[in-house]
Formats: sequence, structure tokens, C-alpha cells
Amino acid sequence: MSVQQPAWNVPTRQIEEPVLKVYNSFTKTKTEFVPRNGRLVKWYNCGPTVYDASHMGHARNYITQDILRRIMSDYFGYDVHFVMNITDIDDKIILRARQNHLFENFRAQTSSLTPDLLARVQEAWQSHVLERVSKGLPDTYIHLWPQIEALQHDEVQKVECLKRDEKFGMNLGTAIRTASALSAAQQSQKDKESALILLDESRDVLSTSLDKEVIIRDPILEDTVSDPSIFRALAAFWEDQFFKDMDRLRVRRPDTLTRVTEYVPEIVEFVKRIMENGYAYEHEGSVYFDTVVFDSSENHTYAKLEPWSKGNRDLVAEGEGALSGFSGKRPASDFALWKASKPGEPSWPSPWGPGRPGWHIECSVMASAILGDNMDIHSGGIDLAFPHHDNEIAQSEAYHECNAWVNYFIHTGHLHIEGLKMSKSLKNFITIDDILQRFTPRQLRLAFLSQFWNAKLDFSESLMSGEVKMIEAAFNNFFATVKALLLANEGKSNGYHHYEEPEREFMNGLNESKLAFRSALCDSFNTPEGLKILRDLVSRTNVYINARAKSLNVALVEQAARWVGDMLRMFGLGDGGRLELGWGQETTGDVNAANREALLLPYLRALSSFRDGVRQLAIAKRDDSLKEILKLCDRLRDENLVPLGVALDDQEDGKALVKLVRPSELIKARDEKRQKLEAQKERKAELQRLEQEKRLAKLERGRTPPEELFKPPNVAEGLYSQWNEQGIPTADGQGSKLSKNQEKNLSKQWTAQTKLHEEFLAWREQEQRQ
Repeated sequence: MSVQQPAWNVPTRQIEEPVLKVYNSFTKTKTEFVPRNGRLVKWYNCGPTVYDASHMGHARNYITQDILRRIMSDYFGYDVHFVMNITDIDDKIILRARQNHLFENFRAQTSSLTPDLLARVQEAWQSHVLERVSKGLPDTYIHLWPQIEALQHDEVQKVECLKRDEKFGMNLGTAIRTASALSAAQQSQKDKESALILLDESRDVLSTSLDKEVIIRDPILEDTVSDPSIFRALAAFWEDQFFKDMDRLRVRRPDTLTRVTEYVPEIVEFVKRIMENGYAYEHEGSVYFDTVVFDSSENHTYAKLEPWSKGNRDLVAEGEGALSGFSGKRPASDFALWKASKPGEPSWPSPWGPGRPGWHIECSVMASAILGDNMDIHSGGIDLAFPHHDNEIAQSEAYHECNAWVNYFIHTGHLHIEGLKMSKSLKNFITIDDILQRFTPRQLRLAFLSQFWNAKLDFSESLMSGEVKMIEAAFNNFFATVKALLLANEGKSNGYHHYEEPEREFMNGLNESKLAFRSALCDSFNTPEGLKILRDLVSRTNVYINARAKSLNVALVEQAARWVGDMLRMFGLGDGGRLELGWGQETTGDVNAANREALLLPYLRALSSFRDGVRQLAIAKRDDSLKEILKLCDRLRDENLVPLGVALDDQEDGKALVKLVRPSELIKARDEKRQKLEAQKERKAELQRLEQEKRLAKLERGRTPPEELFKPPNVAEGLYSQWNEQGIPTADGQGSKLSKNQEKNLSKQWTAQTKLHEEFLAWREQEQRQ
């Protein structure tokens, strides 16, 4: 009989693997994520409309989407195909490009400050006040400019105006700036320089007026502003700026980038198919999607994301764009697939005549061209849910004749600034360039990680200067400490395994942290909880380091630190090489930064060793003369090494841990500490001064002898007429005897003055002796 292996049993799972669930806008609940094609995840993200500088709203959306994308690919290991579009045909782009073009031409042709130019700017200003500023005004204000101008200082009235029109503040500011420029121009020289100053200050009102004049009154010039290159040049410039901003924010570029201008033929064919399928109709060169027919068909539903918004005319109108008309639409909920181009707009050929794509159709066509008739994830800001995303879904499902073009729709939450919606009118509009002057890309990403991705985020000074900087400092200090321990540890065995019960507990805690971290990310990318788990692990590791001292197992500490660093890098917080322990130092542009540690550490460790020996010698002898040696040690630590980015962290055993930290951080921390100590000294000195003044004032009150207290000039002449031997009054000015209560009260005052006078005499005698 042959020898056989014993039977083997399948292990019983003790802990279940967490399942990824995602908050899905289709259900408004967390649903299990099930990709259709194994590990492949097809993902489309709505990109920007490029006509102006990127702002904090863009940062909130694209950093957040980048975090989710990194979690899916770098943590969960999905093969993500991430597609994003650039909207380079849009009403906003057309208006901005056209107005910029007309203004620059007008400016180039201006040679002096003429009465005609003044009149033209005055007319443009009046139109701006009547058409835009007036939207937020009470009816009685419309023709009273002094009262309107005064609103800039009346916060109560201005709040009411903002309720009527959220752009009131911005429009009023533009009107005031132009009025001030007009007033100054009327008093200035009539040369070209004065004219250009007036034009630049009144640009916003004048460009709108010029645009109106050309489109309405001057058909000869219409063709000059219809050249597609005018609009493409603006979009190309701001697209380039957008990606430069995203690179600075460390947002990964999409795997596939699409532009609307590159897909116009495909858009025409897409619209034709929708019409052939019976879900669209043509009117005077425009094509509209028939929401009623689509919604009433057996296999389709309109507005899956926000069915309650179907009848919201304001949202529908906003989605159609500022240049769109509404004639020819059947129900108000219908929307444009193809727009007949009007004078001053770019156009492309189509079966319905020259025109341009509607906004909503763009994403449907480009996403379908790359990802087909179904995708796993579609993402964007919550403000796009209706009508944009709902219309995308409807027209795509009408084209493909399917009932599920997108499986999971995820929306990032709104961004507020200090509790208020970001708006130029509220003067809290922040560009990405502005915010990066104050905070680092890492700090911004930490701020977004610390909040739920699909909730409203209130970006505030307290968030950034409080929680975010505290989190960053905790991780920086932790990694600096672990690096110092690894440098101090020579890696040689001392005959002791360093794996006792504290190490077993620590290792169990590390494994529990990893499982809890996975559970957090499986819970619809719960990054606030994930960050908390990492921070708790850092705290427990610090406790373990301090508790174990010489019995410390450095390898376990390194393992925990490397995992924490890997997870932070996974979130997009990393800098430097991935092999480096921690999350790296943010780059400063120093070409030698990568070699800094290798170059400096051998010398610095020798220097630190010398300092340790001097300190230990001085401390051991307990001799006052050695205080000077200790001062030299402190000077080495606080003055000489700080600019080199070296921090010496004194330990209980007399040895110092050597930490390499960005010099600017060490200098800032040192200076802040000095400023704090100086402020404490100043406060102490001020308290002492106030106390001295108080004491002198009290002594001065004691200068009067108690027997003179109730006699002129210390009291009014004739207030009292009789006194006892102590100088306490017994009768008032008319000779009437004082009441017992009056005598009692005066006696108390006399007693108190006696004590004050004695203190005064004692102080004066002491001063005279000195």
C-alpha cells in the first residue's frame, strides 16, 4: 500500500473580506460595486468648460475625483480606463471669446480720449445699470445712482439685493468701477493713455455693449466674430491653464482626453440616430430631444437622477445656455441636441443647416465613442446632476436603445467658503492660483480627504490652519522620528529577539488597522475614517516607541511607518521616490534635494555625536562653569543646524535623534517659539507694569491722613460743620446731627483710609532709606 498524504480541510474564514459599496446617485444609497468586465472599470468624468481661470470649485471636484480614482486603481487594484472631456464649444466660451475679440479690436483702434468715446462708455454703463444692477434693486432705486452707489456700504440693504439677484454684488462693483473711471476721465488729459485707462477700467460693461452692437446693429461685422479660430484660441489657452493647475494639484491626467471640437461629425450622426429612433424633432435648423415621448416609452425613464426637477424651468434654462432661445420647443422640459447657429456664433455643417452641438449631447457622444453603450462609473459635480447628467442619460439611452447607459453615478458635493456659496459677488471667489499662494497641494488634498467626498465641504481658515496643519505636522513628526531611529539603528543583532508581548500586541494592532482601513474605503470611500485610522496607528506607534526604549523592535516600527506612508501616497499625498519611507518632502525646486540626505548625514551624525559627548560631560560634573558649554550645544541645535534642515531632538538618555526637515519649517517653528516666548515676556512685563500702577494709585490714595479725609479740600466746602477728635463728621453743613447709618458709613471709610495711610507712610519711609 502506497504512502498517502493526510486529508486537508479548507480553512474556515474567521473574518469576512469587506465588500466595496459606493454611494450611487441612482439609488441615493450605498450599493455594492460590481464591474461588468472583471477588473476593468470604464469611467467617464465630466471635464471643465474652458473659458476662465480654474477655481476652488474645480479643485474640490477634480482632486476628489482623483482621490477616488487612485483608491480604485492603486488600492483596490482595478484596471481603470479614465476618460474626461474638454468642453470647448459652449455659450460661455462663445460670449467670452467674442467679447474679448471685439474689445481688443476696439482698444487697438482707440487713439485719444474723445467726447464720442466718453459718450459710448457712458451709454454702456447706463445699460449695465438698467439691465443688470437693477435686477437686485428695489423699484424705487432704479434711476437714482447716488442711492445705488451708497448700497456698497449698506450691508443690510445689500443682503436684500443679493436675495433678489446673487450676482448683484459683482454687477454693482463693475458699475461703481466704471462710474469712477468715467468721472476721472472727464477731468484727465485727452491723450491715448487716458483713453486706454478708461477702456481697461470699463472693460466689463463696454465689451458687453460692443457685443450687443455687433450682433444686433452691424450685420457687416457679424462674420468677423464667427471665425471658429476666435473661440478655439480662448478655449485652448484656458485648457492649457487648467491642466497646469491640475498638475500643480497632482491630479493625474485622464487616460483618454476628448474635445468637443474633435467630435462634431460624430455628434451629427448621434443626433440623426436619436431622430431615427423617434426621440427628437427639428425646428428651424435646431434639433430638440422629446422628453415626453422618451419618458412615455416602455423601456425608458426621463430624469433618473432627479425626477423631482423635471419641471424646474430655471434649471432647464440654465442648462440650455445664455445664447439659446426657446421657440420651437414643445414642452419646456425638452432640450437642444443641435442648435442652429445665430450671427456671431461658430457653426458646422449638418443635415439641418449650419449649427453647433447642444451642451448635453457632447458628453454622450464622446463617452459612447470611447466606452461604448455602457460604462461602470460616470462622475461629476452635484450641480450637474440635473439637467446635464439626466439629459446625458436620456439621449444616450435613446441612441443605444438601452435602459442602463451608466451603472454607477457618483457626484462630488458642493463647496462653500466660510459657510457661504463661492461667488464673485460675495468676494469669496478663489482661483487655484490664489489658493496655492497660501496652502500647499498636499494641504488642500488633506482638507478634501478629511471630509466626505459626496457631502458639502465648508472650506474655511479654521479647517486649514487647525485640523489640516495638525494632521500634516503629526505625520511629518512621525516619519522624521522613525527615520532617525533607523539611522541610529545599525541593524546588528545584540543577541535579543525583541519580540515580546508588547511586540505581539503592536503587530496585532497593525493588522487590525489594515483591516479597518480597508473596511473604511469599502464603505463608499470613507476617507475621513481612513485618515483617522492612520493617525491612530501613528499615535499607538509613538506610544510603543516611548514605552519600549532600548527594547524597541525597530523593524516593526519601520513596517508600520512604511504602510502608513504607502497609504498616504495612495491618496496622492506623496512626494519624492516611492522607496523613501513616509510621504516624502514637498519639492522646493532644489536640484540637489534628492542627494541631500546622502551628502549631509555622515557629517551631521559625527557633529551630533560630538555634541552628545560634550553635553553628557557637562551634565555629569554639575559645575556651573559648564553652563557655557551647554549654551554652545543649544546654539548648535537652534542656530547652526536649523538652516541646514537638521533638527536635533534631545532624548532622556542624553543622546539626540537627528531629523532632516525642510529648513523653512524648522526656521518657522523656531521663530514661532521665540515669538511666543517673547510675547509671554511682554505680557508678563505688562502685567507687572499694570500691577505697579495699581499699587502706586492705591498708595497715592493713602497720602491723605484719615483725620483730614472729610475736611476741605478733600470734600466740598460746607458739607460738614462738626467733627469728632478723629476727624469723623458728626453734623452736616446746617448743623444737623448725622444719622447712625451715616456715622457708621463714614466710620468705615475712616478705618479704610487709616490703613491706606499707614501703608503710604511705610512705603515713603522705605523709599527715603533707599
